[in-house]
Amino acid sequence: MKTPVFEKRDPMTGRDRPGRVRRCRADVRCARSGRAGRPAVRRALALTAAAGVLLGVGQAMPAAAVAHAPYRPGVPAGDQPPVTPQGRTAPLRGSAEVPTAAPRTTRAQIISRAKKWITAKVPYSMYDYWSDGYRQDCSGYVSMAWNLGSNEWTGSLDKFGVRISKEELKPGDMLLFHNTANPEKGSHVVLFAGWTDSTHRFYTAYEETPPRARRQSTPYAYWSNSGRYVPYRYKNVVDSKSALPDLFAAGPGYPGLEVFRQGADSPFVTRLGRQLISKGFGTHYTAGPGPHWGETDRRNVEAFQRAQGWDGDHADGYPGPETWRRLFS
Repeated sequence: MKTPVFEKRDPMTGRDRPGRVRRCRADVRCARSGRAGRPAVRRALALTAAAGVLLGVGQAMPAAAVAHAPYRPGVPAGDQPPVTPQGRTAPLRGSAEVPTAAPRTTRAQIISRAKKWITAKVPYSMYDYWSDGYRQDCSGYVSMAWNLGSNEWTGSLDKFGVRISKEELKPGDMLLFHNTANPEKGSHVVLFAGWTDSTHRFYTAYEETPPRARRQSTPYAYWSNSGRYVPYRYKNVVDSKSALPDLFAAGPGYPGLEVFRQGADSPFVTRLGRQLISKGFGTHYTAGPGPHWGETDRRNVEAFQRAQGWDGDHADGYPGPETWRRLFS
């Protein structure tokens, strides 16, 4: 095979430099024979070898991991946590290690923590961390709300929960979809915060999703891949009267509990009844709601309360401040 001729150009004038042809041919022969004596050739061979090593590494590393978990500047290479196709499974930002056991928490505390990110309008990111040390994606959000003390992903969150049925869902539980075949395709997790209708077709979801954390009414189980979401309950959740979020914090316009007692007569009762009907909880009315509080009002309110995952004294059919707030939110 004829040795190729490399034409050099003067970087200052742009003119060809024929006198360089003979030297280039000699350099090629040296490279072929292994006698790369010139510094430029040695550097070229070293760069070629390094490129080969890098290409070998690139072929061995899954493309998904490269795309979703690049090296984070400022973190020593030896401290880089394991790569996942989403954000990294890692300790809290600024924490040296993952706790050995997740702490106990109440449902009220779970929802309270979830609300903080919504109020702060925390933007979505698989690579950034909020001031509390949690990663700003869907799994980092649930890790934060459950107070796990570590940043998990959709492939690991299930080990912190117990699988439950749709009928068992209560505020603070999670709905998890982990696509094991391809975690990049649709994997997501949200917090369940209570049913919004008596048919249990819609619920209030708290989630971290582009562009920021949000709270909104959501069709069960989710807008897409609905049949693949699985409900879980945090293993260390404490069920108690105090576990219901803001149960005694009056919402705007709440008229007081005395309005909703036997024999009471008030326009607020009519307003309550109309709102119950609009939310799908007016099945016990045989006629339109009126200002006189009665058993049909109480039964419709009870149905709404039970749809929030409440029971016992919290589902007695008498609208307290939290019932009122949720009904009119």
